[in-house]
Amino acid sequence: MYTYFPQGVCSRQINIEIDENEIITECEFIGGCAGNTVGICQLVKGMNAEEAIKRLRGIDCRGRGTSCPDQLSIAIEEALEVI
Repeated sequence: MYTYFPQGVCSRQINIEIDENEIITECEFIGGCAGNTVGICQLVKGMNAEEAIKRLRGIDCRGRGTSCPDQLSIAIEEALEVI
């Protein structure tokens, strides 16, 4: 399990797990908009980590320059470096 602390968004923590084949097996946001963050996690579970990064990177929330999906892409990228 990799824990990431997002910057510039409502969520306070992202926990993700990626298996040896670079497939996302677990995803959890702490804080943020519950419906959206649970939905994002359900969508990325079973997805290849690099594909998730490509799809989520750069999504903006209300002009903040980032979003929970964007922060998840950063968390996934960092988790891949640790694997």
